[in-house]
Amino acid sequence: MPIITPLSRRDALAHLSALFTLPFVEWPSWSLAADPLGGTIAQYQAGRLRGEYTALDVTTRALDRCRTGGAALHAIDTLSASAHAEARASDARLRSKTLRGPLDGVPLFAKSIYDMESTTTSASSAEWARLFPQRVSRDAIEVTRLRAAGAVILGKTAADDFAYRGNGTSSFTGQVLNPHDRTGLRTPGGSSAGSAVAVACGMAFCALGTDDGGSNRIPAQFTGVVGVKPTFGLVPRSGVIPTWPVLDTHGPLARSVADAALMLDAIAGHDADDALSLRGTWRRGTLGALSISTLRGARLGFVELHAPRAQMTADCLRVLDAALADCTGAGAIVESYAPPVDRVTYREQFATFARERGDVAPNANSPAATANALRRYFQRQGVDPKDAAQRGLASYRAFYDVLPAEWPAMDALMAQPYETDAASVSFLRSRETAVSQLAAHMKARSIDAMIYPTMPFQAPNASDAWPDVRTPLGYGNWLGLPEISVPAGYSADGMPAGNLSFVGLPGSDARLFALAASYEAASGRFRAPAL
Repeated sequence: MPIITPLSRRDALAHLSALFTLPFVEWPSWSLAADPLGGTIAQYQAGRLRGEYTALDVTTRALDRCRTGGAALHAIDTLSASAHAEARASDARLRSKTLRGPLDGVPLFAKSIYDMESTTTSASSAEWARLFPQRVSRDAIEVTRLRAAGAVILGKTAADDFAYRGNGTSSFTGQVLNPHDRTGLRTPGGSSAGSAVAVACGMAFCALGTDDGGSNRIPAQFTGVVGVKPTFGLVPRSGVIPTWPVLDTHGPLARSVADAALMLDAIAGHDADDALSLRGTWRRGTLGALSISTLRGARLGFVELHAPRAQMTADCLRVLDAALADCTGAGAIVESYAPPVDRVTYREQFATFARERGDVAPNANSPAATANALRRYFQRQGVDPKDAAQRGLASYRAFYDVLPAEWPAMDALMAQPYETDAASVSFLRSRETAVSQLAAHMKARSIDAMIYPTMPFQAPNASDAWPDVRTPLGYGNWLGLPEISVPAGYSADGMPAGNLSFVGLPGSDARLFALAASYEAASGRFRAPAL
């Protein structure tokens, strides 16, 4: 039975905030009226505390929504058979006053390339699903950590095959649809398409995604949600089908900055299975200090080069200018900023740094690194990595085509540890130099964070080529910079027309979350799709 308490909604929020270092950020009241999945995690937990509903009630509602709207939008890869049991367990912990933290009982999703115990891992590929029909026996590390936090894992979301492209096109589930587009033609972006759609439509509060060149930030902008690319290495990638080891960065998608902070806080921290994850102990609660006044006095460097105004539509320009005005209106000092490494020069500069060192050419897409990561992935599953990799090579290589086509060459490549691969090591050394230069320049200019449009254009049709406009997406991955993409507004046809990115130096994630939350509060741009 629900627990009835005399607490008001605001008192319940404050109580939870004190208990769990929960970001105490209000959300528009319209989202709370009849749908607890429409608000923030804090508001959901406050409602549970007041006895308005249980985790089981809301989990059941979320799964029903996944089977109807989620299926219609092709956003769901698979649903978990254990979600109801996890919700009941959380409700029991609430009754005994032993909740594990702010995510206890919260419905969340992973992405199709994540391993989840007792489910298959399709990678959103019909061929991979055929080749590997067995259920895996071990969770990916991020799923393990979310379960330890008490979260209810609803299942896995659809993505581009092997998380390789940015369109949301899956041979396993079909083209993921953009919920804001009534014509059914626009792309939701990708590769974390289903994760973005699931949170935009209130199927879950947050979902895990991955980002090698924009795979979280693209669907965040195209569906109008918050997308996070943390500092490279902050979140380990153990138990996830690998992509490019020196670029791949995992993080949350959510409807609010505060919810994204809670999810990232739960999954961050070193894991020995991922040799490139940051060492040291992650202190839980680090991302909980969010304030709507953080922008006051903050110095934001607007990177003009990352906003190609001559190529942007009137809607995108209007939304960008409104976002900048929202920042200044909240007290920020916004000034033009030209970083020493930018979206035009970063590739050339990485190569120049390597030549100056007398090093081999840096390669972000080194085949040796990806081959070895695939071997480690299968090893962690407890299967024969040679047998599994040989069986799946043709399917995997159809996307990661730098890998050898012949098995003997692939077998030899898999044996080389990616942390000692010469091209990857050279890349990481060039990254260190580039970041050092950027850090010195930002310090000299007293810049707290860079801001610029996440992408300078709206979602095109899924069947069309993208506009020939350069984006700053790859820049952030190459430098390993943390970035939080926040909704900035809509066009006249109701489609999201842009997100504003807050970008900082590695390790500045907490500061970026505070700035992004302050902007979110000042702008209030999120709008749920009219389903």
